Amino acid sequence: MEEATTSSTSSTIMAALSTLSPTTVSNLTHSIISATNHRTHRLALLLSSPTLFSLTLHHLHTLSLHQKTLLIARHLLSSLHTLTRHAAMPPPLSTSMRQRDLDAVLLLLLFCETHNHNPELLEDSFSEWRVNLRRAFREKILAAVSFCGGFGLPSIGECNGTILIPYVETVVRCMGLVGSMGCCVGRGNNKEEVEVAAAAAAVVALPAVEVAVGGKECVICKEEMRVGRDVCELPCQHLFHWMCILPWLGKRNTCPCCRLRLPSHDVFGEIQRLWGVLVKIGEKECRSG
Repeated sequence: MEEATTSSTSSTIMAALSTLSPTTVSNLTHSIISATNHRTHRLALLLSSPTLFSLTLHHLHTLSLHQKTLLIARHLLSSLHTLTRHAAMPPPLSTSMRQRDLDAVLLLLLFCETHNHNPELLEDSFSEWRVNLRRAFREKILAAVSFCGGFGLPSIGECNGTILIPYVETVVRCMGLVGSMGCCVGRGNNKEEVEVAAAAAAVVALPAVEVAVGGKECVICKEEMRVGRDVCELPCQHLFHWMCILPWLGKRNTCPCCRLRLPSHDVFGEIQRLWGVLVKIGEKECRSG
């Protein structure tokens, strides 16, 4: 069941990415290469420095399960923002992380991956962990470099297998980890979603439009929107009285008609929103195919 869910999640993301124009794919790939190179260099430094490795591991030990989940969620949000930058409003909260937190989440994800695929590397004494992980990490990097034909910036076409797919796999792995810790993150499950308010910046940016045709009803108050009156238009183009929609968005960030999500200041809410963008694009591609 878990493998099927993982495969479904990967397929959804890849279906969404397959709809991109060549120019957008080029920009996305270079963004992913830049992010991947930064994370790779940072992880290499972590595994090369006994002091930095020990400090980061100590920092991880001081974090609660909820704090670890939040770290992974913020890392996931940053990756989803990269994948949806062409199609969605950006998260109102910063997706950047302090260096110490980035080191911690990179090491935590490495531990999870190692536990799943090479658990024997963690069976030795603690003093051998760093050495074992560094050896396995070097082998993985050398294999990727060999596939791309050498060092330097890989081309877009030839390195999809070593750049795009691993990036998507990391997103899927983070979603699985956050989901396994009790957070609902776009798996199509039946968990009740927690309502969060729309971000103030997103609400302020909503346009006012003049009602041109009579007979349209505000679904919140059930009253007609009079011709010539200024009303609020959401990104989905649904219209509402300002006095109706503002209190609504103060409690929840979804459209009353279609459930389109506006940006919020909640990390998990933003993951849901950006994941919904990918699902919508992927489903459209599947229908057109």
